[in-house]
Amino acid sequence: MAGPSPAVTTLTGEEPALQAVLLDMDGTLVDTEDFWWDAEVEVFAELGHELRDEWRTVVVGGPMSRSAGFLIEATAADIGLEELSVLLNAKFVERLERGVPLMPGARRLLAELSAHRIPAALVSASHRTVVDRMLTWIGPEHFAFTVAGDELARTKPHPDPYLTAARRLKADPARCAVLEDTATGVAAAEAAGCHVVAVPSIAPIKPKSGRTIVSSLEEVDLEFLRSRIMVAR
Repeated sequence: MAGPSPAVTTLTGEEPALQAVLLDMDGTLVDTEDFWWDAEVEVFAELGHELRDEWRTVVVGGPMSRSAGFLIEATAADIGLEELSVLLNAKFVERLERGVPLMPGARRLLAELSAHRIPAALVSASHRTVVDRMLTWIGPEHFAFTVAGDELARTKPHPDPYLTAARRLKADPARCAVLEDTATGVAAAEAAGCHVVAVPSIAPIKPKSGRTIVSSLEEVDLEFLRSRIMVAR
């Protein structure tokens, strides 16, 4: 699912430094990190295992293969990775039916990007079924396209999702601003050569040269993103 593609013109030296905005989904645009943890707790309870609270920071932001794999190993649950992934996705989608709250500032920022025809893509480690269902609440019209975690051979923390998004938008990764909430997503975006604006959700993100950290999307607007790319250059 995707909305109408924003205009992407041939890139020249006269164009603004910011060429595209690439946005993570869970924990960045939508307040769903609790949804994932609750789904994991519920599924493992049905399997006869109790998850420890300290494991939450380990699994946050990771691809399904990593987070589910860790929980299988940590609990010694008698279940395969593929079967567990199906159960977790199904439980998560069930929770989405009750409604999904957007993060503070998310709706305003997306509307501003759309109004100024800034090319934007949603780049998530979640599976396509989850991304498509989530778009109902976020608004598919805000994105030229979306990238889901099960559509690539390698997802976050590898750079592939962000390199794919930049290429499809015909943008230089170094002139793309990425919004992410986890260390895994930040690592993927920085490995792709993008400038990251981190909005930590569950776990803190360490400061680093070239990395911008804010407490909320309410601090982020188009002028702010443009200024970050100028600084990076």
